[in-house]
Amino acid sequence: MTISPTRSSSEPRHIANSTQGSTLADILERVLDKGIVIAGDISVSVGSTELLNIRIRLLISSVDRAKEMGINWWEGDPYLNSQSRVLMESNQKLLERVNTLESQLKSLQAAAPEN
Repeated sequence: MTISPTRSSSEPRHIANSTQGSTLADILERVLDKGIVIAGDISVSVGSTELLNIRIRLLISSVDRAKEMGINWWEGDPYLNSQSRVLMESNQKLLERVNTLESQLKSLQAAAPEN
C-alpha cells in the first residue's frame, strides 16, 4: 500500500500562529498601551520556619498609562531627577553649616562666664 501526500512538496509550508501579521512593535505598543502586571511570591522555608519571603510586583506600561494609574515615583526620585539631586546637595551643605554653627554656639556658651 502506497501513501501519497495530499500536496506537492514544491508548495511552501505555512505555519499559522496567533501573532501572524503582528510585528514585535505592534505587540510592544499593545502592551505599553494597556499595561501588564506580573506578580509572584517566593517563600523559602525549612520545616515550619520561614527563612525568606520575597514579593515580586512588576508593572510594564507606558509613562502616560502609569500616570493615569497614579504611579509617578520617578518624578520625585532624586537619582532620576536632576533638580532633586541639586536640592539634595544643597540640603546636605545646609545641614553641615547648621552642625558647624551649633558646635560653635556650644563652645561659645561653654566659654562664657555664668551669671
